[in-house]
Amino acid sequence: MTGRSLLSDLGLYVRGRLNSRLSQLLNRRRGGPASPPPPLTEALGAADTPLGGVRLLEGRSNAEREAAVARVLAARGIPFARHRFATFEGRGENFSVDLGSGDRVLLLIAHHDAVPGSPGANDNAAAVAILLRLLERVATRIPPRLRVRLLFTAAEELGYLGARAYARHAPLGGIVGVLSLELCGIGDSLAIWDVPAETAFLGGITRALEALGRLRDDTYHVVGRIPVFGSDHRAFAAAGIPAYGLTVVPGAEAEALRRFVFSPVRSVLVHLVRRPPPFDTYHSSRDRGETLNPAALDAVVGALEAIIAEMG
Repeated sequence: MTGRSLLSDLGLYVRGRLNSRLSQLLNRRRGGPASPPPPLTEALGAADTPLGGVRLLEGRSNAEREAAVARVLAARGIPFARHRFATFEGRGENFSVDLGSGDRVLLLIAHHDAVPGSPGANDNAAAVAILLRLLERVATRIPPRLRVRLLFTAAEELGYLGARAYARHAPLGGIVGVLSLELCGIGDSLAIWDVPAETAFLGGITRALEALGRLRDDTYHVVGRIPVFGSDHRAFAAAGIPAYGLTVVPGAEAEALRRFVFSPVRSVLVHLVRRPPPFDTYHSSRDRGETLNPAALDAVVGALEAIIAEMG
């Protein structure tokens, strides 16, 4: 590890711990006992839709969320690889599933952890449920030259630690692009973010979305590097791979969201100002399944199917 990467890790460690502690304190102050999650066996039986899949993780501890992802993959007979990691920052386990056998790899990521005190429905059980649904829908329809890798990461809330551990130790050859799914359960407009420049990968994404009838700067948006918020794709962008975040937002809030995420002061003081949706429940005790919109989850599944077809 170079001195620069160690300093970067230390910075992300401090940021992740502060984020975790702040969320814990604020959610404790908001009070109100959380409803216990359903037994995992019951949730497994209802996980055949994205919204049902949210119940696999919602309201569980991070250790339980991690175990639930492994449990549902095993229960469905899906071969998957385990990627354990442990550093001074924390520990956890990522899981990956490869679909197809091509030499061009499209990496889709959803983290399975949540901040303390939050049920973690939109952040980020919704994204996990979307990838589980996508797996069922496209497993036998991957284009011949393509391999789709679904990566379920741990410890994203600690400075995307799980993704950094994966990017540091797993082979990255052949990866043509990365999308990390964040906040994908509320809204009607897609946002591709942390885009520094036009790339062939971005071109494929936009062609896929426009083939679905979406319009740029209307029902989908492409935005640049966001100052404060980040996610797992940044671990791969640092390795020189085209890598972006994918989020769903209410189209009516697009301009308010743009002002919010591109204002560093407002973002740092995120808990002290009014936040437009979907950030009004972000990292809070209000991030529950009943706030999610099934149509939003279905729209992301459809968008990812179109992107897979286009990438092939």
